[in-house]
Amino acid sequence: MLDIALPETARRDAPPLLRAANAETGPAVWSPSSWRSRPVRQMPAYEDAGQLAGVEDRLRGFPPLVFAGEARDLRRQLADVAAGRGFLLQGGDCAESFAEFHPDNIRDTLRVLLQMAVVLNFAAGMPVLKVGRVAGQFAKPRSSDTERVGDVELPSYRGDIVNALDFSPEARRPDPERQIQAYAQAAATLNLLRAFTGGGYAALTRVHDWYLDFIGRSAQGERYRDMADRISEALAFMAACGVSEETAPQIAQTKFYTSHEVLLLGFEEAMTRTDSTSGGSYNTAGHMVWIGDRTRNLDGAHVEYARGIANPLGVKAGPSLPADDLLRLCDVLDPTNEPGRLTVIARMGRDGVGKHLPPLVRAVRREGRQVVWTCDPMHGNTVTSNSGLKTRPFDRIMAEIDGFFAVHRAEGTHPGGLHIEMTGQNVTECTGGTGAVTDAGLSDRYRTHCDPRLNAEQSLEVAFLLAENLKAARRASREVA
Repeated sequence: MLDIALPETARRDAPPLLRAANAETGPAVWSPSSWRSRPVRQMPAYEDAGQLAGVEDRLRGFPPLVFAGEARDLRRQLADVAAGRGFLLQGGDCAESFAEFHPDNIRDTLRVLLQMAVVLNFAAGMPVLKVGRVAGQFAKPRSSDTERVGDVELPSYRGDIVNALDFSPEARRPDPERQIQAYAQAAATLNLLRAFTGGGYAALTRVHDWYLDFIGRSAQGERYRDMADRISEALAFMAACGVSEETAPQIAQTKFYTSHEVLLLGFEEAMTRTDSTSGGSYNTAGHMVWIGDRTRNLDGAHVEYARGIANPLGVKAGPSLPADDLLRLCDVLDPTNEPGRLTVIARMGRDGVGKHLPPLVRAVRREGRQVVWTCDPMHGNTVTSNSGLKTRPFDRIMAEIDGFFAVHRAEGTHPGGLHIEMTGQNVTECTGGTGAVTDAGLSDRYRTHCDPRLNAEQSLEVAFLLAENLKAARRASREVA
């Protein structure tokens, strides 16, 4: 039997696929559309319900973007991360845009993630699981439903899958047809990523080929070149011993998975299919999806949708999340405590990680929950610069990462991953780093549609600094053993 996911039948014919106990509402039957009976947050108001329904019906007939078997493979690897036998690197754009869709941008972001992964792998001595915020990260939550410029108030920009960035009534009108364009762009992006990762570009023997010109001239480029030389020497030794690309396919290929925030639920429902092998329901728009800090309310539509799909799930945990609520989320989203099912993405901010993260870690450990703990050092460290642009200071980002590792060292738990917003482009959006992006220089190449991203050099610097934390964690685990 082919391991593919088949389209759901029409919404009214969708079978009850899951029955779960909810402490607040009692037992509930799940279907891909059961979220529609729950309170909805962060969803656009479309003017034409008929047009929206028509687009969703068309999407139901489109081929899956990813397959159920791939999502199961990711879940198995995440189970190793939860057990302390791996590390999750999750990164990519804040929000993918239609205007910047170009094969060079996709390639360059992949390059940087490959560079970061090999730095971490070399330091940690454990597998590094690569998951991109790509091929689906089109929708964005907003702090307000509207935006005002002068005397004009318009709907907020919610990502290219919903509306456009330009501040005009036509651009800001939510347009269901944009979902079709997002699907097409995601399909083309996945096609290119699969060609790169399966066709030899991601082979370890090409570790020297992953340079970006502007990185190669930097201090981080020199550090990377030195490490790549050492890897090449090791590979030459292994080849002399009979271990090469021909005998060990792991050297020639790499696994790369996609993820996005589950936000635009009509689109997600339309891309939910029944797996012909297991009978489970999978979101076929991405291997992994996560619930944001603004939509993780227990009785809400997003938690209701996510609890019934079989993909690996993430949930953002900000400083306002009480430990009891996190445990309830674990009960709803991972009732069988399956390793690899749930990743908790902590985004506490530099000043909050030492205070707010320990109670969550202690509660989860006390209950025997087998989650992956990752650090999002971006969203809690956004500030407004003197020039009026949003930015994220590099030292604040690294301080939260250091604090994340310190908490897990103190609690005896595994710091399982990093979740960052980054790009392979030479942008100036986050201040600091060895490249010394200044407040005054932010406007030089400030290109983000939403939130500021680390550029390629800053991302690589994060990897080298993070590697020191991983080395320390590895030494500590050996001492305990």
